[in-house]
Amino acid sequence: MKIIISPAKKMNVDTDSLPAARLPVLLEQTRILWEGIRKMSYDEVKKLWGCNDQLAGLNYKRFADMDLEHNLTPAVLAYEGLQYQHMAPLILTSQALDYIGAHLRILSGFYGILSPFDGVVPYRLEMQARMAVSNSRDLYGFWDNRIYKELTREDHTVINLASREYSQAVKPFLTSGDTFVTCTFGEMDHGKIKQKGTLAKMARGEMVKFMAENRITEIGQLKEFNALGYRYTEEFSTDTELTFVVGK
Repeated sequence: MKIIISPAKKMNVDTDSLPAARLPVLLEQTRILWEGIRKMSYDEVKKLWGCNDQLAGLNYKRFADMDLEHNLTPAVLAYEGLQYQHMAPLILTSQALDYIGAHLRILSGFYGILSPFDGVVPYRLEMQARMAVSNSRDLYGFWDNRIYKELTREDHTVINLASREYSQAVKPFLTSGDTFVTCTFGEMDHGKIKQKGTLAKMARGEMVKFMAENRITEIGQLKEFNALGYRYTEEFSTDTELTFVVGK
């Protein structure tokens, strides 16, 4: 079983808490993207990133000074978003850390796919960025099936906790031999399930922590998840989507 999650825009440098275990597996492709961005002007990358001057200046300098092999932060500590805060990797037991090392994968527009303890540097490049590189018009075309192939190299059961932006880097390549189950976290709104971004990010992190602490190996075990007031709701679930509703 593999678990996929999205990265976060905000990143941190932490070379002390846990060691980076290895370099990312698709680092050669990352170098191509890095070199492509370094050739772009400030105005071009600001448009690509779709951010303000402060963030554009910070990340423009990051790419100019970037060293992809030294002073690296384990990916699970590098991202600072709500999902990662609720995953709380620094308070996980050694057994739970072993679990996420084996099962968790982070999808990235810059790195493709990461194990939690792969060493990374701060960057800004979302998967949906319209970056034309290597005869591809965007990053989905650039990564093609590489992310899918690495994800399913040893295991064809995938628990999807990623946003649509990132899961779309995998879904087009799924075959009949793959089991791909999405977890949806929402609340009732006039008889329908409505998913709110902030709460969903928190719940995804809690689900990763739940899986790690309980060493989940079967899809059915996910139905026991009950953090943040969410409960599994069978009437809104299918074989490929487990729906958890808050306040039900």
